[in-house]
Amino acid sequence: MFLDGDQWRLHFDGYRRDAFRLEAQPAYTMPREAENLARFLRGEPKPESHNAAWHQRVKGFVSSGRTIGRVRVVRRPLTDYQRYQFAWGIPGNIAAGEDIRILDATEDNFGIPDQDWWMFDETSVVHLNFRPDGTQINRELVNERADECQELKRLAIERSVPFFEYLHDHG
Repeated sequence: MFLDGDQWRLHFDGYRRDAFRLEAQPAYTMPREAENLARFLRGEPKPESHNAAWHQRVKGFVSSGRTIGRVRVVRRPLTDYQRYQFAWGIPGNIAAGEDIRILDATEDNFGIPDQDWWMFDETSVVHLNFRPDGTQINRELVNERADECQELKRLAIERSVPFFEYLHDHG
């Protein structure tokens, strides 16, 4: 089953306890981010409203007693998109209440596949499917993979470090 538009938003917002993402693509090609990524690459300052809608959603989840987090898989050297995330995206997401960790897979991927997904309440899994250029194709509900994704989540958290620790250690 594929989740698009309102179906995806309702599914996402309906989680009760925990939302977790494994984020593995080296870059994401999203039209709504293209201009900000270009600004970042030109060395311009980050707009004050950058990612404000997501920050409001995260604050709402956290204030209702729910948790939200992700493990971001990277390989050095970081891509331009990852540098953009590290500078403009992740710090604000953390300030809003998201728990973000970094798994450096430069030398070992620890058996973590390059498949992005969200898992909600340890039972509902949604694959985020992408083209090689980072353009999202679709979101696919694959709840039958919940047990496997629980183990991948455990492994990813075990092998990752908090974002600011990674930043301190790797600049």
